[in-house]
Amino acid sequence: MPSDQAGKPPALRITEIFHSLQGEAKTVGLPTVFVRLTGCPLRCVYCDTEYAFSGGQSLTLDEVMARVAAFAPRYVTVTGGEPLAQKNCLPLLTRLCDADYGVSLETSGALDIADVDPRVSRVMDLKTPDSGESGRNRHANIELLRDTDQLKFVLGSRADYDWACRQLADHGLAQRCEVLFSPVHGKLSATELADWIVQDNLPVRFQIQLHKYLWNDEAGR
Repeated sequence: MPSDQAGKPPALRITEIFHSLQGEAKTVGLPTVFVRLTGCPLRCVYCDTEYAFSGGQSLTLDEVMARVAAFAPRYVTVTGGEPLAQKNCLPLLTRLCDADYGVSLETSGALDIADVDPRVSRVMDLKTPDSGESGRNRHANIELLRDTDQLKFVLGSRADYDWACRQLADHGLAQRCEVLFSPVHGKLSATELADWIVQDNLPVRFQIQLHKYLWNDEAGR
């Protein structure tokens, strides 16, 4: 196996690997193994995984693959933090695809997605003003989106919704991939957001984070 440096096998800093139901995106409700990488350059005000900003455990790619395989999953999601902040995320994604898992990547949209294995379904955020990180959006990523990807807006207010609607129109987002509108849990009413989407007949999918309603889980499981 190729090594990173000084003969050491490639490794990642991992916060946790666990088996649960997918709480959002196109495979919502399906049993999925989550590989949560440590570290994130963003600090969104609504973040529910701050515990993944630091710490974690260094695992080789072989060790990660073995832990994933122990659950015998059909689907694997690589998430964070911001998984693309670690360079060895890319070879991990490829190895997961080679193992015939259905693989998705959850990414903030602040880092380049161009080199992600094309077999991976990329679930990319476009950060809204209320997130506090809209200035970090890498707009060049929009051109790279495919119909197998999903673009997610996490909305905290009516102002966020109006901003997202402008992005939807200005960039023809619904013609590129499926677009998801999701309320910030505990801040924007899910019912109110659903009503706005229906009233405006938007070409988007409304979603809520299923895990938070099943288990009141703030950690994304």
